[in-house]
Amino acid sequence: MTEPAEPQKKQLSFVQLLPNVLTIIAICAGLTAIQQAVFGHYQQAVVLVLLAAVLDGLDGRLARALNSDSAIGAELDSLADFANFGVAPGLVVYLWALQDLKRFGWIAVMVFAVCCVVRLARFNVANKSENHDTKDGYFVGVPAPAGALLVMAPMYLDFAFPQTPHMSSALVSIWMILIGWSLISRVPTWSFKAVSIRREHTRFLLVGIAFLGAAMLTFTWLSLAGLCLAYAGMVVWGLVTRGKA
Repeated sequence: MTEPAEPQKKQLSFVQLLPNVLTIIAICAGLTAIQQAVFGHYQQAVVLVLLAAVLDGLDGRLARALNSDSAIGAELDSLADFANFGVAPGLVVYLWALQDLKRFGWIAVMVFAVCCVVRLARFNVANKSENHDTKDGYFVGVPAPAGALLVMAPMYLDFAFPQTPHMSSALVSIWMILIGWSLISRVPTWSFKAVSIRREHTRFLLVGIAFLGAAMLTFTWLSLAGLCLAYAGMVVWGLVTRGKA
């Protein structure tokens, strides 16, 4: 005679809910970024999108560490990714530079958003099957958070060099469409998750992170522009060395 299965717990501790709490805060940050852009506070809007990206990187890892993964948490995280990386960055850039283009500028925003949602859908399907989205330490296409970081690159340059002429709206639109394409492409993009550091080299990594943190705090916009340039270079390198999209 088999023993009856233990009933599932109907209560969860607050600690177990922390990953979902971080996801909700990330959604609020993304929505508030749009609100800040509406009022012309573009630097605050960019910071909020970046905050949402940081929280997105933390919630999944925290859920795995606490063993509190859930189906609703996974769906919530996916929806948050689209709001924070597909909708918020596109609208922030549109309000910053593309309103003069009207139709073409809005088309660029829609193309970027649709590419982002397709990228996320492909990622979710790959994770639920044996065809993982990461192969040999490389993502297939640019991840959505990286796409959000890259699509705002013209804003970083404008904030870093306020005395220089503003980038034309047409170029910003073309850049947005190009980043949208990179999201759904087959371009192999290096994954930081595949990085492993030998124990004797960890001190150099920590010093490098400290240097990067100091640069971000001191020269925020210039550092972000440099990160985008370095990441774009890595994407091009992956395309050249591992095959075309």
